[in-house]
Amino acid sequence: MGDLDRDTRLEGGDGRYRATLSPAWEVWGPNGGYLAAIALRAAGAEARLARPASFAAHYLSVARFAPVDLEVTVVHRGRRAESVRVAMRQDGRPVLEATVRTAAELPGLEHDVARAPDVPGPDGLRNARQLYGPARYAFWQNLEGRPVNPEAWSDGRPAREPVSREWYRFQPLARFADPFLDAARALVLIDTLVWPASCQRHVAPAFVAPNLDVVAWFHRPIDDEWLLGDASTPIADGGLIGGTVRIWDAARRLVASGGAQLLCVPQPA
Repeated sequence: MGDLDRDTRLEGGDGRYRATLSPAWEVWGPNGGYLAAIALRAAGAEARLARPASFAAHYLSVARFAPVDLEVTVVHRGRRAESVRVAMRQDGRPVLEATVRTAAELPGLEHDVARAPDVPGPDGLRNARQLYGPARYAFWQNLEGRPVNPEAWSDGRPAREPVSREWYRFQPLARFADPFLDAARALVLIDTLVWPASCQRHVAPAFVAPNLDVVAWFHRPIDDEWLLGDASTPIADGGLIGGTVRIWDAARRLVASGGAQLLCVPQPA
């Protein structure tokens, strides 16, 4: 089992850091959300405002489970917001380029009309291991998943709307004191869940679809262990899959949202 805290730890300082990629986060190679979490944590190490507001990244190459180097540059530092750029490389080869925005907690307009999907909470739902057995990829050992629809991944399931809704709790630790690492919980899910939503529509796809990019907006601090991943892929065309993900807490408050564009490649033999 992986540990999001341990497996995203950084060495270094003054804008230059190193992390070692753990095979515990493997899905077709290192999970993109895991790489993004490392980049977000590196930005937090240089930020003065301890409130992540947004994250946007391009994935440039597939990394190996080995050390990566991160160069963190503060592009703009203001009293109300900062912009931080993170470049991740492995043996000199670009892996990821990210931009992180931070924002101060200040008075402003307030409203919340976001409506969570009408689904049961995590209590009383069976977890994915009970329903489907051991996960195929190591990444899924790091999360306890409780599907809202217990037939979502059953054998012989029909093609459905390209929507995935499931409760998730990170293991072995479910929450973190570092606000950047805690926000990374939502970032990992936003990056990861577009493909599972697509697979509800295409039961035996002839392709896999790694992420070209990911974007996330962190609306409020997460005050809960359980997170509802609410993912939808309304369009797949011309080799691209576009999806959006909303992350809700157990109180049905919207804590983060975002999405990704995926690139289809033929399914490996």
